[in-house]
Amino acid sequence: MSAGDRPGGLPGDSAPGGEAIEIIGLRKAFGANEVLRGIDFHVRAGEVVCVIGPSGSGKSTLLRCVNLLEEPTAGTVRVSGTEVTDPDVDIDAVRRRIGMVFQSFNLFPHLTALGNVAIAQRKVLRRDRAEAERIARENLERVGLADKVDAYPAQLSGGQQQRVAIARALAMGPEVMLFDEPTSALDPELVGDVLGVMRTLAEAGMTMLVVTHEMSFAREVADRVVFMDGGVVVEEGPASRVITDPQHERTRSFLARVLDPAAARVGEGEASDRFRSSDPGA
Repeated sequence: MSAGDRPGGLPGDSAPGGEAIEIIGLRKAFGANEVLRGIDFHVRAGEVVCVIGPSGSGKSTLLRCVNLLEEPTAGTVRVSGTEVTDPDVDIDAVRRRIGMVFQSFNLFPHLTALGNVAIAQRKVLRRDRAEAERIARENLERVGLADKVDAYPAQLSGGQQQRVAIARALAMGPEVMLFDEPTSALDPELVGDVLGVMRTLAEAGMTMLVVTHEMSFAREVADRVVFMDGGVVVEEGPASRVITDPQHERTRSFLARVLDPAAARVGEGEASDRFRSSDPGA
């Protein structure tokens, strides 16, 4: 389903098709190591954008800069028109509009699935117990776990725990969802259930920025794909084009390794070196 086919405009969003996330000139350095070297792109309301690239390319750092879990060194980030990078911004208020799902599930082991989904609503949104639990049940049902409300994390598979984490984020009523390689810690047979939930969210019109190595998901669900390497955006465009007909040599090399590792013989390091040597900003 393309962006034009999806319902757009979640509560509080800019107008359907407007800018939900704007990233302008984003840079992030850890000491002398510049991880992001000038990132520019946007995500429209109701759009799904997948960010792909090799490990160490800056994908997760980019995501963490969107909700200021990492403080950018330079540049501007806006979420639904609010400048996250403004020194005077109420970042807690902004974060309440952004749901984030990490690689690790970060569930409280002493709380049931219901308790894990309800607790942030009570502590952050000040909902009473009855309302928080009602919304928690609705969202656990939404991710296919209506029968696991009383289960503790240790009684759940990794895929089920990640779906609880997604339900927890959704229960806060976010306008935008960020996913940081949400299936990377899962056994292969558990990946499908989590991706299925994400696909359903996309079809419902949720704005999503997804860092992933799941190329089939990116090709089938994303409106656009952004390929990063060396802290820069190398290539971006419609998902079908970037994944099936990439224009940049570095993108082709990466996808050859990911999609058909046995057939790929061009070393990523060699290709990356060629890319950086041709990049005047390297």
